[in-house]
Amino acid sequence: MNIVVCVKHVPDATGDRRFEADNTVDRVGVDGLLSELDEYAVEQALQLKEKREGEDITVTALTVGPEKAVDAVRKALQMGADQGVHVIDDAVAGSDYLGTSLVLAKAVDKIAAEQGPVDLVLLGMASTDASGGVVPAMVAERLGLPQVTLASVVETQGDQVRIKRDGDTATEVIGGTMPLVLSVTDQSGEARYPSFKGIMAAKKKPLETYTLADLGVDAGEVGLGASWTEVVETAERPPRTAGEIVKDEDGSGASALTEFLASKKFI
Repeated sequence: MNIVVCVKHVPDATGDRRFEADNTVDRVGVDGLLSELDEYAVEQALQLKEKREGEDITVTALTVGPEKAVDAVRKALQMGADQGVHVIDDAVAGSDYLGTSLVLAKAVDKIAAEQGPVDLVLLGMASTDASGGVVPAMVAERLGLPQVTLASVVETQGDQVRIKRDGDTATEVIGGTMPLVLSVTDQSGEARYPSFKGIMAAKKKPLETYTLADLGVDAGEVGLGASWTEVVETAERPPRTAGEIVKDEDGSGASALTEFLASKKFI
């Protein structure tokens, strides 16, 4: 069984995030890390492999992005993935969801051509930078595969996959037959931390790089120029200012608090 987990390298939310002159996110000059929501997808792939001990299962971590994006793959390898693939090409920069899903789908096709059919494509429910949540469905459409998305519980038996999807008022149980595309939520199970043994082992695991030419993707189909969306303006967050202290000496504190909340349109 071949499992491909799509992982994304995102700017660290605790650091300073910036935009380029063309209003795209700066992914080179800032610290980044594996998107936390994708860690749950890696965890589910590893759990599936562990539960089906004795079967020949390969977990491949796949990412698309600039040179630093390979760190997302390395984190997945440290967690326990068997091999990695990094699609790196300057023409990809600025791609929207459509462009990203195209590159991911073509990379999955290439992995399948080189290593045998891919049975399961796993993704997080969204990325922590864009939070779109539409890429799993787009990848499924491009691959011509069924999709079971937003899983909080994942169960497999043979080629059958059953998930539970939690809604506001009910929990749905959805089933599918592999090959398929599966996305999981942050409720699907705590992601493991890489062990020292895993960190050392990751250094010897295979890690391939693909370009758009390797995937048969024309540069004109991706990137900022092909994007269906555009960010027209960005502005830096204003510096934090000192707060206002109201001394409630005459019983007017509640009124002052109410006026403040109303001025900020919180109430």
